[in-house]
Amino acid sequence: MNPEEGTDYDREPKVVRPYRGFSIVDLFLRILAIVGTLGSAVAMGTTDETLPFSTRAFIFQAQYDDIPAFRFFVISNGTVCGYLSLSLPMAIYHVIRKGAARSRALLIFLDAIMLAVLTAGASTAAAIVYLAHKGNASANWLAICQQYQGFCNRVTGSLIGSFGAVLILILLIFLSGLVLSKRAM
Repeated sequence: MNPEEGTDYDREPKVVRPYRGFSIVDLFLRILAIVGTLGSAVAMGTTDETLPFSTRAFIFQAQYDDIPAFRFFVISNGTVCGYLSLSLPMAIYHVIRKGAARSRALLIFLDAIMLAVLTAGASTAAAIVYLAHKGNASANWLAICQQYQGFCNRVTGSLIGSFGAVLILILLIFLSGLVLSKRAM
């Protein structure tokens, strides 16, 4: 070994930063959130049940669009699903190019707005589902889930996908903030 070259110990170790790994996780989480919001919107939007003891004069039917909070739930999930679908090209751009700080900052801002919209929609629907399951004796609201079990089960299932997407959006915001803070160092 030549003494002018130095030893392997004199060289500084090459630091490999996992930007691409973060970007791939970001892309995967966005796809997962699309599935959750789309599934929730479709499950809620196609929910209806007619009771078997309906008469000719009275039809006892429960549909999602009878309750404005459920309509808002479908609209908010559809809006967030559309936004996440439109943000996929930018997430793919982050996988390809690691130095895109401005576009990642824009995604944090837009993700935070969509998080607020989705949380509002899911929370309003959750309040109505709670009343449907438990009722409120002081307001004289009866629980309807004893009669409309299929309707209530499907609505409750759609809430799971929506709240799962809320958690994913929180993770996306945290992940993007982490990547931006590592780049600033």
